[in-house]
Amino acid sequence: MKVLVATQKPFAAVAVAGIKKIVEEAGHELVLLEKYAEQSDFVAAVADADAIIVRSDKVTAEVVEAAKNLKIVVRAGAGFDNLDLAACTAHNVVAMNTPGQNSNAVAELAVALMIFMARTQFTPATGSEIQGKTLGIQAFGNVGRLVGAKAAALGMKVKAIDPFLKPEQIVAGGAEPAKDLAELYGTSDFVSIHIPATPETIGSIGYDLLMKMPKGATLVNTARKEVIDEAGLEKALEERPDLKYVADVAPDNLAVLQEKFGLRVFATPKKMGAQTSEANVNAGLAAARQIVDFFATGNTRFQLNK
Repeated sequence: MKVLVATQKPFAAVAVAGIKKIVEEAGHELVLLEKYAEQSDFVAAVADADAIIVRSDKVTAEVVEAAKNLKIVVRAGAGFDNLDLAACTAHNVVAMNTPGQNSNAVAELAVALMIFMARTQFTPATGSEIQGKTLGIQAFGNVGRLVGAKAAALGMKVKAIDPFLKPEQIVAGGAEPAKDLAELYGTSDFVSIHIPATPETIGSIGYDLLMKMPKGATLVNTARKEVIDEAGLEKALEERPDLKYVADVAPDNLAVLQEKFGLRVFATPKKMGAQTSEANVNAGLAAARQIVDFFATGNTRFQLNK
């Protein structure tokens, strides 16, 4: 089987070496497409691929249709909004992600961003401490639980909500369950978002929720920019000069927000939650192992398009 690694932003060399070893020891062929300039280069490269590993690369309907031999595509990372799941399903292609491999890197960044904003972006201005503050976590999966554990170790009170978990599961994960989003936002000095971008969540966090937050609160987004109602965010920041927003992915209106609100708004230059050498290696190797296992045993444990 031919396994194509298609990455505009390549894996670290050690990760590529590990992927190659896993794939070739299983008797498959590895092909690399790195730093490609155009989406058309990706489309052309998939013609005879049986499997594809990507990072944030877009596996569109055009890509899937061009890959006549394609059986599986794995997104090395947790988020999967760059995969056209409907197209994969229509062409009998198994789509997977690698949940948990980037979780610690994202969790560490979320905590770092909280401290960064609490200390006024490390300017000489007087900041505040996060110890004793309440952290609300929206979605208590792999990343959310790690954020909660790190925050608790720093002396924060941790609350969480997750529609897929029972209250006792949240308690077992070390957090106090919130009954609804209104309570979570209304009682948290910091809210850390870890929801995916889905039709149900896109634009779901905006003016109404932000206006419920306590005085001096900060919203931390290391998820996806699409979950934020940017017009609502701007309005809330305008009406509440005490609120802050920090993100791992710049909103479309970032320039306007920073011009209006200065140090109350910050976004990393590029999405960097998973940008650690450890996460880079972990996710790439996990993707390779999942493909090899799929071809050997048919294992579809992390299939997204069921």
